[in-house]
Amino acid sequence: MRKLLLAVGLCASACAPKLVPTPIVTDEKYPQFRQPAIPAALAASPAALTTARGWAFLQSGDLKTAEHEFDMALKITPAFYPAEASLGYVELARKDAKAALPHFDRALELNLEQVDLSTLVGRGESLLSLGREDDARGAFEAAIAADPTRTDLAQRVEVLKFRSAEQRLARAREAARAGRLDEALQAYTSAIAASPDSPFLYRELAGVERQKGNADAALEHFRKAVALDPSDARSQAQIGEMLEAAGDVDGAERAYMASLAVERNAEVEKRVEGIRSRLALASMPAEYRAIDSAAQITRADLAALIGVRLPGLLQNGRRSSDAALITDVRTNWAATWIMSVARAGVMEPFANHAFQPRTVVRRTDLAQAAAQLLARVAAQNPARARAWESARPRFSDLSPNHLAYSAASVAVASGVMKTGSDSSFQPSRVVTGPEAIEAIGKIEALAASR
Repeated sequence: MRKLLLAVGLCASACAPKLVPTPIVTDEKYPQFRQPAIPAALAASPAALTTARGWAFLQSGDLKTAEHEFDMALKITPAFYPAEASLGYVELARKDAKAALPHFDRALELNLEQVDLSTLVGRGESLLSLGREDDARGAFEAAIAADPTRTDLAQRVEVLKFRSAEQRLARAREAARAGRLDEALQAYTSAIAASPDSPFLYRELAGVERQKGNADAALEHFRKAVALDPSDARSQAQIGEMLEAAGDVDGAERAYMASLAVERNAEVEKRVEGIRSRLALASMPAEYRAIDSAAQITRADLAALIGVRLPGLLQNGRRSSDAALITDVRTNWAATWIMSVARAGVMEPFANHAFQPRTVVRRTDLAQAAAQLLARVAAQNPARARAWESARPRFSDLSPNHLAYSAASVAVASGVMKTGSDSSFQPSRVVTGPEAIEAIGKIEALAASR
């Protein structure tokens, strides 16, 4: 019986697999891989020793034997997370990130009490290879929190942040261009969550909100862009446009001026001029504001238009002594402007010293006032004035001998007034408010183009 047992023992010893010698690694095959930390309490355990052997095989390039060793370690101690994470690295060495990720996730589940840097980095590498860049960044950031000295990981995180922001921005812009505004809003919101201090993201998000008609949200985002970047002239201008559209002209003017303080912009300057014109018009008497819709205007209306729009042309004109003797304008709403045009000789009082402010203006009256104003423009720019001073247009209803012909000729040749389709001047036709405003506006333009 003893002989039989001895024979069995010898056979078992001869048949047992021989332990493969642990390789001596002088040149690591995967220097970027780092062995998971072994808990101090288990440092001398069979699972720890087997895992250490596995890493020697892994770094020597023998992945099959390394995998066997790590599996053995888990059989010895099923909850030994360093061996589980090590299996993840075997799969990474095989370039199979899909197979690697569950091992790293399992290792993290087994190791809830402390953070293992190697496991987090391995998980991040797996996620990155699978194209899950945001999740990979989260794993790397957790690793940095565990070891702030890992500047290499910090650099990778910054690259991933930048790349992620670029991808989100590209998606947001594409969605906005295609009119998929809800999708664009989500993409911009996601981009801002990743990069909350980027003013241009708020500006572009505001543009999408504005397209959707969400004025309050758009204003909030534009203001955030300006708060992050006070030199953002574009956002200031957009704020001005929105406030102007909402009727807040004072706020709009402030926003436009803030934009112009950063950089000059002809369009913004034009908007400021428009606002100031509106503010000036709002302060005018109701009679003046009604001119632009009047079916006919009076001499008081015309005097006010000239006095308000062309004060510079009235300053250097001849002075009429009859102006002081005007007897019927003291209580008229346009008295100041009537006296101004009368003193300049642009609109004369009648022989009885009456201005007759309520008299309706006809085409000949407008032409005569225009001719007086154009004479002042000509004094400033003689070369430009030759075109209308030498012109002798033909009118189907106004002969060259007519008293108003000279004034009508200058008004038409300069482009201030128009003729009918049959070349008629229509001298007795009453002048409408829009017609008078157009004529005075053209004289204003001629006076400005020196």
